[in-house]
Amino acid sequence: MRTTTRRSHRLLALAAVAALTTGVLAGCAGDSDDGDSSGSGNNSGGGKTTLTVGTFGVFGYKQAGLYDEYQKLHPDITIKENVTTRTDVYWPKVLTRLQAGSGTDDIQAIEVGNITEAVQTQGSKFVDLGKDVDKSQWLDWKNAQATTADGKLIGLGTDIGPMAICYRKDLFQKAGLETDRTKLAAQWKGDWNKYVDLGKQYMKKAPSGTKFVDSASSVYNAVLNGESERYYDKSGKVVWDKSTGVKNAWDVAMSVATSNMSAKLKQFDKPWDQGYANASFATVACPAWMIGYIQEKSGEAGKGKWDVAAAPTAGNWGGSFIGVPTAGKHQKEAVALAKWLTAPEQQAKVFAKQASFPSTPSAYSTLKPATATTEYFSSAPITQIFSDSAKTIPAQVFGIKDQPINTALTDIGILQVEQKGKSPEQGWDAATNEIKDVLGQ
Repeated sequence: MRTTTRRSHRLLALAAVAALTTGVLAGCAGDSDDGDSSGSGNNSGGGKTTLTVGTFGVFGYKQAGLYDEYQKLHPDITIKENVTTRTDVYWPKVLTRLQAGSGTDDIQAIEVGNITEAVQTQGSKFVDLGKDVDKSQWLDWKNAQATTADGKLIGLGTDIGPMAICYRKDLFQKAGLETDRTKLAAQWKGDWNKYVDLGKQYMKKAPSGTKFVDSASSVYNAVLNGESERYYDKSGKVVWDKSTGVKNAWDVAMSVATSNMSAKLKQFDKPWDQGYANASFATVACPAWMIGYIQEKSGEAGKGKWDVAAAPTAGNWGGSFIGVPTAGKHQKEAVALAKWLTAPEQQAKVFAKQASFPSTPSAYSTLKPATATTEYFSSAPITQIFSDSAKTIPAQVFGIKDQPINTALTDIGILQVEQKGKSPEQGWDAATNEIKDVLGQ
């Protein structure tokens, strides 16, 4: 889920000031555990064409009724969505199938953390969508992320992910903390260490069985996605071990991992989902796409208890695209569906359902979260909060191995410290060894 961009050494963020000011991020959440791409669409009975859409989480198309709507508009089309919860499981399978030239879905989602790899190594395996769409509908930087060196557009932008902090105001109240979103944001404004300090205060009077934050990895990603320097420099050189952004994010995450304020949950695993349902943590760094996820996993019991406040610093976490593999049997029909799903009107519908922030600027002036969403999050001005975040997101550079480097640091390095009691130095060393393997060093 989530991460934001440009793998081809293109700068990300300037986006954010366009049209409404901009939005940022995309479908990173986890939907169901069952899914797995099962191959290209086939012609089913009655002469209908079955199109398969491979995703890695809650893209919102099904939830917003878009598949049903499209099938009514096109009676000859049947749509099947294949969902794999975790991106780090989904993408390697997609790569294998792309390289084999078979077994892909008719439409494949591409997370922003994988788009540079797709552009630089798999460009020939995707249809050039630039010939079929009006590219001006999307933010320029979003198109740039999915464009090959020879000008081929291999993916259409779905959402983008400006960040905020989602918090349980009922738990804050019980812990004796401020619950007003504006005053709360002012307490940690500009410094994630202030957020950690508030966590220490929370734990002094924490309601029984609760922690301040879901995980140290969550905090790491939130901090890093607001830093201008990540794992690669502008020339495409790997600099993760010297990056000031990585160091800052790691240090803040270690403050969490070595304290008692973390629920020590791995994001998008079932225990994390259960943590929402059981109200076992009070805050989570939430990009726009996570709004729908929280609603789904917290359920009816969480209605009116969650609220949204501005994050300590602006950042972009996540963002996705959908592309059409050349191995697909129904390319023409798949291109038409991909265009329709990512059109401004449809992106606005997905936002209304689950607050996934569009990558199409013309949709911004009419964005309205669903009444159920605003009620769920205590009438928080969600559109304004995420729009304001998008305005100041720093430019960032991404590289081909951005995602596996990030996974090594979060799922190996940080987890070693948080769940296994290793020292920060041991966690860093474990991540370093994994990253060397990833980079072939």
